[in-house]
Amino acid sequence: MAMTQTQRLGIFAALALVMAVTRIHLSLLHHDIWDASWGVFFLAGFWLRGTGRWAFPVLMAEAVLVDYLVITHMGISFWSHYCVSAGYWFLIPAYGALWLGGSWLAKHQNGLRLSTLVLAVVALLVSENLCYLISNGSFYWLSANVPQPKTFASWFENLGDWYLPFLQTTALYVGLGAVLHVLAVQLARITSHSGQAQH
Repeated sequence: MAMTQTQRLGIFAALALVMAVTRIHLSLLHHDIWDASWGVFFLAGFWLRGTGRWAFPVLMAEAVLVDYLVITHMGISFWSHYCVSAGYWFLIPAYGALWLGGSWLAKHQNGLRLSTLVLAVVALLVSENLCYLISNGSFYWLSANVPQPKTFASWFENLGDWYLPFLQTTALYVGLGAVLHVLAVQLARITSHSGQAQH
């Protein structure tokens, strides 16, 4: 589905908003909401393919800014927070894997067909797993907050603790994005047919 620059900017703004709201975990929502960041980077790679030179760095900067604001709002120095270590900067290649997964899917998809669904599942699983290995591995091996001794056995145990929740949350957001995509494509088709019928 070809998009105008205005549509791309609208999609970018919507994705950035979703990431900001879910990454902050706003208390005014009266409950914790799942962070959509992973799903946002995958969907951005799909919908905004070809804009990676500006869209990816801006989304990356937004993620860091949100983390900084949330952490410092708690009265904690950014670099002394448990989740922030030398491994924090590996979020760039980790989120990059998700972006590339979505971008690869956009390049190889074949419209609303079963083959596209299969490709989407494969692209999502591969990019999610790469993202998880990079982000979790960099934190485990580089963070001073992880107790010594660091072993592959304890790393694999740590991998297992968070693996399914991260994959399920990402799949949920990407699934919602897929539903919106299908509805948008169908609406565009109906509008196009209706316009042709009037001529």
